[in-house]
Amino acid sequence: MLPSWDARYETLAMLLHHYARRSTWLPLSLQRKAATAFLRPTPATRQCQFRPVRVGPGSIAAEWFHHDQESEGVLLYLHGGGYSIGSIDTHRDFIARLSQKTRVTGFAVDYRLAPEHPFPAAVDDALEAYRHVLAHGHPPDRVVIAGESAGGGLTLALLLRLRDLGEAMPAAAAVISPWVDLEMTGSTVDPNTKYDFLNRKTLEAYARRYVGDHQRRDPLASPLHADMSGLPPLLVHAGGAEALCADATRIIERAKEHGVEVVSTIYPEMIHAFHLFGDILPEGEKATAEVADFLRAKLDEAS
Repeated sequence: MLPSWDARYETLAMLLHHYARRSTWLPLSLQRKAATAFLRPTPATRQCQFRPVRVGPGSIAAEWFHHDQESEGVLLYLHGGGYSIGSIDTHRDFIARLSQKTRVTGFAVDYRLAPEHPFPAAVDDALEAYRHVLAHGHPPDRVVIAGESAGGGLTLALLLRLRDLGEAMPAAAAVISPWVDLEMTGSTVDPNTKYDFLNRKTLEAYARRYVGDHQRRDPLASPLHADMSGLPPLLVHAGGAEALCADATRIIERAKEHGVEVVSTIYPEMIHAFHLFGDILPEGEKATAEVADFLRAKLDEAS
């Protein structure tokens, strides 16, 4: 499909590509169950100890990720899945790997999913998760936030909410393949769907579930339209062959225009959220290490 793709990578990309196009035929409950089929525990998962907790007035499920490599600091991770699929379980291995590489305690939340809990339920739950971390003795300058896909958009929405409420900001944030435009106006949505597992039909289904009749240009739903001034240092990663590549490049430019410190990389010929497949893709593992190095450096600068 692309010059740099070997048989291993193309097999993975095409498996995801064809599954994603058929997944929308399934009832949402089955789509959610199927999402766990891609789980592949690695030594990182086996080396973690997980401590379930409940956060906020709604008693939302969350978990602490403890491991031997951790030093002072917490990584709050917000998973992707179009705001209607995904969970701590589907992302457990990646959160374990990223928190270990960052050398901090991990913290993840099963924020409420749409359409049962539409916008802004996910933003509200992310805020409660962040407050829970701070309430348990972790100062904001020892906290970093990360997320991929919809979780990347949610990470930015959380930062915007914190700023607007006048609450303390984390030391930094990282977004991987962020979905920041629920109107899907990006120039790469259609051309890259022959390579990627995301496509306009799937994105439209996710957006409809999440925002319903609400204005899709609301900055907390589509951070592309936000005033990003006052946000902490930000890392943005995306793949050059993914449908949401233009979401990443546009949010990079918008953040820079508003004075945000931004570190960014667009990885040629990589698909959406390829970091999650780092256990079988060397490129994903390398990019994950770069995310961890950025977050670790920002924590060290704040200490």
